[in-house]
Amino acid sequence: MPPTDASLSGSMLSTIVALLTAAAIAVPLTRAAGFGSVLGYLLAGIVIGPAGLQLVTETEQIASVSSLGVTMLLFLIGLELRPQRLWVMRRTVFGLGAAQLAVTTVGLAGLAH
Repeated sequence: MPPTDASLSGSMLSTIVALLTAAAIAVPLTRAAGFGSVLGYLLAGIVIGPAGLQLVTETEQIASVSSLGVTMLLFLIGLELRPQRLWVMRRTVFGLGAAQLAVTTVGLAGLAH
């Protein structure tokens, strides 16, 4: 018997509540420990995910929420990144970034060949 809309929405609601509760607990703890909030979100996902407490086991169920989560993660990284710091690290960031891109391209080209 296929699941009804009511059971899907209830299941999705419990998933979202688990995600928000875990984030509300993990983020202040990581911030108090001197780390960024991004680490808190990652740890919350690990703890409640299929490899942790298994509060969220249907990964397909949260596909729409995960795309929003990636957007928010990138937004938070952008908020925590200061332009002055990026300018000081420009050679390291762009040099190592270009080197990583080149090594990956060569490796994938080798595998494809």
